[in-house]
Amino acid sequence: MQNIFRLFLGLALAAPLFADLNIGTVQVEGNTTTIPITIASSSPELQDLALKAFSAHGRYRLVASGAAFALNFAPVGANQVSVTVAKGISLSPVASETVTGTDLRNALLRAADIAVAKTSGLRGFFAGKLAFVGEKSGQTEIYTSDLFFGNILKWTNDGKQLLSPRWAPDGSKIVFTSYRTSFPDIYVLEMNNRRISLLASFKGTNSGARYSPNGQQVAMVLSGEGNPEIYVGNAQGRQIRRLTNTPFVEASPAWSPDGSRLVFTSDAAGAPQLYVMSASGGSMTRLGTNISKYCAEPDWSVGDPNKIVFTAGVGRGFQTAVFDLATHASKIVSKAPMDAVQPVWLADGRHIICTFRAANTRSLYLVDTESGKATRLSPVGFGPASGATYLAP
Repeated sequence: MQNIFRLFLGLALAAPLFADLNIGTVQVEGNTTTIPITIASSSPELQDLALKAFSAHGRYRLVASGAAFALNFAPVGANQVSVTVAKGISLSPVASETVTGTDLRNALLRAADIAVAKTSGLRGFFAGKLAFVGEKSGQTEIYTSDLFFGNILKWTNDGKQLLSPRWAPDGSKIVFTSYRTSFPDIYVLEMNNRRISLLASFKGTNSGARYSPNGQQVAMVLSGEGNPEIYVGNAQGRQIRRLTNTPFVEASPAWSPDGSRLVFTSDAAGAPQLYVMSASGGSMTRLGTNISKYCAEPDWSVGDPNKIVFTAGVGRGFQTAVFDLATHASKIVSKAPMDAVQPVWLADGRHIICTFRAANTRSLYLVDTESGKATRLSPVGFGPASGATYLAP
């Protein structure tokens, strides 16, 4: 059992079999219905960023002519961008808005999100923030950035192995696992003052912490009572109560969007599979994904509460898959020439970010779960990046 738990805990850090590849964009079979658009801006910098954003979005196709919509982005001061959406052959303006951001780059991404909503009805995700594990310094540390790796900041300087950073819903904190004491414990990083405090340090292993949607509770995996089990405590790491009580190994809890349930991994069926249970306790129910003998690292979509993304064993490697609670159907949504692991949803319930894991390095990719389109986010020059968590704008 303990060996299986180590597999869960170390999945993000295990060395894969492939060489480091900058594979750019990957296209796999799926729904490829797209909206043709053109993009223009008086600012080359804004135009380049807008092109990068919409090129990564699986719902759009950039064209030179015959566009359904024409998007124009114009700088207005130091931190404002105006967006104009024109429609059809006549290019009649249908929407115009000026957006304020934390800086000009952020304003452009926010304006692009408005354009997405106006032209597709989908929720925008471009202006969200990432927290992830980076190894630019040669050690695993926590970094943050915007979705396209702008405004990168390093937040820790531990020089110790760490993993699984997760945002608090309001963006004020990040909870993560660190081997500061040579054993895995759970810590909290406060974003306003960089203070790091201990949340959970009990006998055994302490890992996998995630905030509830309202930020008032934390789900985690503790093995202090002899077996890795799911526990829930308050945001201060107190009033901790045990939810699962099995002779098996539980790992990777994730909350439902309304905070009423948890999805997690258990090997109760003899191999890692997905289970759900009430966040207040009770019996656990297996999800019949019927797609792999290895299902782990689930994440529940806020944008589409019927969808759960997870890591699935495929052949000798791993890919990301989506289970639909409404249809009880699963599908593999990535086709990386390496492992695709650690998936997390973006705001629209369609796109995810996952780690493409190759020999001696890891890279973050944006994947459209409907078309399979995958676009690299972390630059080659940054070095290994993995385990992203996403904060919606």
